[in-house]
Amino acid sequence: MPDFSTVATVLEGLVESGAEIGAGVSVWQDGHEVVNAVAGTRNAAGDPWQLDTLVMTYSTAKPFAALAALTAVADGAIGLDQSIADVWPAYPAHGKGATTLRHVLSHQAGMYVFPEEALSIDALDTEGLIDSLASAVPLHPPGEGAGEHALTYGHLLDGVVRHATGESLTDRFSALARENGWDLHLTVAEHDLSRVADLDYLEPGWPESHLGDPTTLMGAVLSRPAGVLDVDLVNSRAWRTGSFPAINLHATASALAGFYAHLLDEDGPVARRLGTDLHREYTTLQVSGTDLVLGFEIGWTLGFQRDPTEIGMGGVGGSSAWLAYDKDQSCAYVTRGLKDHDRVDIISDELDRLSQPTA
Repeated sequence: MPDFSTVATVLEGLVESGAEIGAGVSVWQDGHEVVNAVAGTRNAAGDPWQLDTLVMTYSTAKPFAALAALTAVADGAIGLDQSIADVWPAYPAHGKGATTLRHVLSHQAGMYVFPEEALSIDALDTEGLIDSLASAVPLHPPGEGAGEHALTYGHLLDGVVRHATGESLTDRFSALARENGWDLHLTVAEHDLSRVADLDYLEPGWPESHLGDPTTLMGAVLSRPAGVLDVDLVNSRAWRTGSFPAINLHATASALAGFYAHLLDEDGPVARRLGTDLHREYTTLQVSGTDLVLGFEIGWTLGFQRDPTEIGMGGVGGSSAWLAYDKDQSCAYVTRGLKDHDRVDIISDELDRLSQPTA
């Protein structure tokens, strides 16, 4: 087996060079953790990053929001291809009546952006945002295009789950995480707040570079509701203990990579909870092509991005987790320094180097 200790050395080098301020990386090979390394600080006070430090990882949350919704399918509360209008009577407005849970999970619902009225709704007003989606006009009929539902994803799934089961999406996921011992949180409990790292910008103007022109689709996607890229909001107790399940995953690197290490196992925790057929649906490619929001080629399962060698999900700001199933190797990189994914690319390049056969 390669000497994976060089991954920790690369992480330390990122911090020493100023390219990183605080992060954790975990690598699992053949189902076993071979790297669990941290470097830098978790806040401006200089407290060192610990192995159990949690940090918000933005869209790495989506597979977990999807998993929570799929437990409702496994429990018979709603069918994957059943109209969500059957459980959410307000949702069919403006031609959305044919929308199924599969459409939502695979980013084909046409609901890429919250309506303009969401600009006046507090980002932590869960019910207000869910209601705004029920009355919103889709960009196209369900199933006639695919594009990342960057912020709306979690509230759409939450609306379905609440109406189908009487439980919130975050409550269902919290129960699942406790059952499996996953240090993964779509909402942070009070007793875990002391170990959460503060997000910070690694380059000036980072939020503005992603928000762009709010009159365009891409600009509107991350602008409604306001504040999701504002560190003053996302570092607050209210945000951490609140619910925004498309992006509000707080995780350790080890927990994320460990989840992916056993994701495809036929006898793993995900397969046991969902059952064989639904587990296969969860991880199987559903749609591929040019993403109407991101603008590049992408393949979506029911929650993950997938290509011929990897399945995973990254988040705006730099965190990412994936399983390279051709190598039976999973990796997670979690960071508090908001920038692009250049640091993940460096870690990935090191893993690729280590995977090369030696002469």
